[in-house]
Amino acid sequence: MSFAIITSDRFVEHAPPAGHSERPQRAEVMRKVAEAWRSRGGTLLEPRPATHHELSQVHDQRYLEAIAGTAGRAVRLDPDTYTSPESHDVALLAAGATLTAIDRILGSPVVHPSAAAALGAPAARTPEITRAFAFVRPPGHHAERDRAMGFCLYNNAAIAAAGALQRGAGRVAVVDFDVHHGNGTQWIFYDDPRVLYVSTHQFPFYPGTGDATQVGRGKGLGFTLNVPLEAGCTDADYVAVWRALVTPVLEQFGPDLIIVSAGFDAHERDPLAGMRMTARGYAALTADLCRVSDRLCRGRLVLVTEGGYDLSALTECLELTVAVVAGEKPALPPINDPPSRRATDAIAKVRAAHAPYWRL
Repeated sequence: MSFAIITSDRFVEHAPPAGHSERPQRAEVMRKVAEAWRSRGGTLLEPRPATHHELSQVHDQRYLEAIAGTAGRAVRLDPDTYTSPESHDVALLAAGATLTAIDRILGSPVVHPSAAAALGAPAARTPEITRAFAFVRPPGHHAERDRAMGFCLYNNAAIAAAGALQRGAGRVAVVDFDVHHGNGTQWIFYDDPRVLYVSTHQFPFYPGTGDATQVGRGKGLGFTLNVPLEAGCTDADYVAVWRALVTPVLEQFGPDLIIVSAGFDAHERDPLAGMRMTARGYAALTADLCRVSDRLCRGRLVLVTEGGYDLSALTECLELTVAVVAGEKPALPPINDPPSRRATDAIAKVRAAHAPYWRL
């Protein structure tokens, strides 16, 4: 197993107004954790920008034109989402970081070389690594096909999933443990059976989507698995949900690649939510995803940062997650505390909603 962090010093240049939660200091945390990884001999890669063609696989043309039109300007896109003069270029690198991971893990897009050149696709390459973690901002999972929201411009995880399908992956799982539901990722793939979207999130909460009954549409029925959780859930609650729901569905789906929307804002110190997770809990979930990826898809795993707004908590979570994904901490103390009613209620609701689709 080989692992790389993909990030850029340019992520600090996305600058929402003073006092905004998604502040440039988050990029400074990512840079420090990435440099510590490199100082231990780890691989650190620069991202390439996403191409227009790659973005168009998940975003509408008019939307792409509108976001490109913000280049060089400070623009308020919705009550929470802003650009600064450098944000467009930085957002292209954020989406491109996940695609850089896909390039290195799956190899070249499955297109004729002349077509690749016409599309501005990267030069051909063979797989080089097994796992990657893209440290990026702005985050992406709230961005819909035609709408920026929730601090997000381009949907980084969805763009990576579409890129993986273009490179020959038959099935891709996107697992989202950000405290907020990834409405953008859900709707982009809501009727697509090639992409399993799994989300554990505080509910009811922003953005208002993610009820257990939202299970997909048409051919995509059953391929959206929402696990809405009451505020106050602990590490033990998340681990119980993972064991009862997330891991069994991943195993039945059998992905060729797992992409993780890695938001750390369910941490007990995060100012924007009401969960009680710790870095140890996130490490347990990540370790399980590593084991599942080893069993099902030859270890192929891509993580991309989403939320996480307490800087010290973000530092702890990134450091421990990197250690787990890189194999530096292969055996962590198990979390065997009993779950609360919050978890058992959620498990029951999800089992009822997905009884026609999965064995749970």
